[in-house]
Amino acid sequence: MSRLIVVSNRVGPIGDAARAGGLAVALVEALKSSGGIWFGWTGDVIEEADTRLKLESAGPLTLATIDLSADDFDAYYNGFANRSLWPLFHFRTGLVQYDRDNFAGYSRVNAAFAKALLPLVQQDDLIWVHDYHFLLFAEELRKLGCTRPIGHFLHIPFPPRELLTTLPNHEELVKALFAFDILGFQTEHDRDRFFDYVRMEVGGSILGDKARCFNRTVTARAFPIGIDAGTFANFASTDDGQKQFASMRDMLRGRRQIIGVDRLDYTKGLPERFNAFERMLEDHEEHRGEVSLLQVAPPSRTDVSEYQDLRLELEGMAGHINGRFAEFNWTPIRYLNRSFARQALAGLYRASHVGLVTPLRDGMNLVAKEYVAAQDPEDPGVLVLSRFAGAAKQLTDAVIVNPYDVQGMADAMNVALTMPLEERKDRYTKLMKVISEEDIGHWRTSYLEALSSVEHAGVTGGSLHGDQNGAVA
Repeated sequence: MSRLIVVSNRVGPIGDAARAGGLAVALVEALKSSGGIWFGWTGDVIEEADTRLKLESAGPLTLATIDLSADDFDAYYNGFANRSLWPLFHFRTGLVQYDRDNFAGYSRVNAAFAKALLPLVQQDDLIWVHDYHFLLFAEELRKLGCTRPIGHFLHIPFPPRELLTTLPNHEELVKALFAFDILGFQTEHDRDRFFDYVRMEVGGSILGDKARCFNRTVTARAFPIGIDAGTFANFASTDDGQKQFASMRDMLRGRRQIIGVDRLDYTKGLPERFNAFERMLEDHEEHRGEVSLLQVAPPSRTDVSEYQDLRLELEGMAGHINGRFAEFNWTPIRYLNRSFARQALAGLYRASHVGLVTPLRDGMNLVAKEYVAAQDPEDPGVLVLSRFAGAAKQLTDAVIVNPYDVQGMADAMNVALTMPLEERKDRYTKLMKVISEEDIGHWRTSYLEALSSVEHAGVTGGSLHGDQNGAVA
């Protein structure tokens, strides 16, 4: 079995699965089974650039990390990654900030990370690169002579050609993607948007799941990411899960709860969600005093102005709605800017009659799957899901909504709250079947099998990437 090298912006955690995200758990399992390295940023920002590796062993797994200088952090992470790529790939062109210095920093960090990793790469390694932070990574490794199979998985959406071309260096980015052997996307729609760009913008050709352009060929497929459904379902029965469930049910006193759990981000549709909840209370007096919305929104990127503005907006909206509808013993919206361990979240999900997952655009959204997995099969809640989340392509038995349609979301919340038990159980059974069959293990195995087949097909280091010495054409 080939050794695996995982490359991602942040590394870990590798310990407590209750606090680690599903992705971290999946990657650790892959690395433990094959032995390997998880490589990325330490999370530390220092004054001067220093790419010396920090190595930490954990059984067959090695964590390899490097620091970022303050200048590189500002240009690469806060700059090009999160002010250019993040809004653009979520179809928010009005929020895109492009700066040539930021792109130079992004390129510099990709090159520096590739140079730091190269001495660790062995003859039989597979390299699996994750997300929008490292779109140039394979290109930089190829320049250094690396001919090992390199795959990329994009966790966020891929934008339409008309939006991608608003980025001044769009062709440079897409050309760099052809230095990978496998490109993984969350949905076929994302993959097809990549194919459309290749055909229409740069005159490439598509044959099956392969794209040919720039004298290179890359395989592009959809690999929808999942969760460990069985483990997450069991979280609701742990001490922490049961404690949160009991505490919430005691507090609700027979009332019902809608829950939303989202990182505080403008892609999650939180203002629209608050507006829809207010509209539902306007339209359905019977829910006043009986139904509350619990919104958990841990802060992120707190030094970015758009996120600061969003937090203030939501605090103001929650105050307005509570001031308008609250009673002395009932608060319509409870808005929490903090995170919870995954076991505790499972208990909160199970105590909630409706799971509200309504992003304006999302690569997949694993909260939708976690909400379903945490439900009591004999009395399950109802998932209300945005059609613009990647999960909607799989979870078709959720109540699907348009997050831009405030009235439609309000109506959907009422449908979910009044849905008969037998219909709730039927929807839950069908959703759970999909979540269990297309779980995180299936995602990991199917991707790594595809990446391994690159080596077996003998396509690395040859005409697809340049000359026989691995130099990029």
